[in-house]
Amino acid sequence: MTHFFASDNNAGVHPKVMEALMEANSNHAISYGDDYHTRETTTLFQKVFETNLDVFFVYNGTGANVTALQALMRPFEAVICAQTAHINCDECGAPEKHANAKLLTVKTPDGKLTPELIALHLHGFGDQHHSQPKVVSITQSTEMGTLYSIDELKAICNCAHKNGLAVHLDGARIANAAAALGCSFADITWRAGVDAVSFGGTKNGLMFGEAVLFFNRTLAQYVPFIRKQTAQLHSKMRFISAQFKAYLTDELWRKNALRANRMAAMLAERASKIPRIELTQKVEVNSVFAVIPKEWIESLQAQSFFYVWNNETSEVRWMTSFDTTEEDVENFVAMLQSMSAKAVNK
Repeated sequence: MTHFFASDNNAGVHPKVMEALMEANSNHAISYGDDYHTRETTTLFQKVFETNLDVFFVYNGTGANVTALQALMRPFEAVICAQTAHINCDECGAPEKHANAKLLTVKTPDGKLTPELIALHLHGFGDQHHSQPKVVSITQSTEMGTLYSIDELKAICNCAHKNGLAVHLDGARIANAAAALGCSFADITWRAGVDAVSFGGTKNGLMFGEAVLFFNRTLAQYVPFIRKQTAQLHSKMRFISAQFKAYLTDELWRKNALRANRMAAMLAERASKIPRIELTQKVEVNSVFAVIPKEWIESLQAQSFFYVWNNETSEVRWMTSFDTTEEDVENFVAMLQSMSAKAVNK
């Protein structure tokens, strides 16, 4: 079996999730979410998050972000986010097109916003010539593989709410974050002040599907219509919700995430000892950012594909997943060691 270090999206489906899909396929069920799988999973979300919340299942992460943002803002309003945010870099302008969102981006060294950085865009309120700041969107864990502490999240939420802004959390890898912090989902969402979450699962063992969660339920009033208009309403919704039921049961999400995080830590520890490899970010979840010699990249990618993060600096990103093994890591490290040895012997 070939394991890549390009993305946790490359991984397959966890066996328990596949079993849930097969079980959901055993009979007919009412469509568009009026099935018992979706009802049970919605109740399970409330149990896991320890609060009442509204749950909306969608197809994918971009759809989740766009659906959430449309509910949180009006077309003349704006979203403050990190320059490296997925909504800014990797969604082909979907937030701008579907949510009519003006993105107010901030440069950060590690993908993390702070109240001080958010404050750079807290102006122009009431001025009809300017987009009105309305949402702060943060990613946990970030696109740079870094983590917000619970205190950092609280500070951001307090800053946003004090200025009349809602807080959206892109949680494509929220399981990796909660596992790394050793906390519950509640601790890094509504207890910290977050209003809405794009809750991911595809990167941690699901086949497809994400969930949009609203803790401030008054903001969710029009989401059923937004989801439909954004082409994110799945007719056979049970095939999304059944996966989440397996995912949330007995903390399968945490077990998967801990495995991925542990493998990244192992890869970082081994790779950092190899000459000419320099880690560029803290390794806090399941991603490793490193600068390697440019001449190594093509040969390495041919053996085990990964992405180049910055072509100019030769910075690469290596991602581990719930099914990455120690053998996978050892094999990849052996490739790096071989490249280093060849360079020394030239």
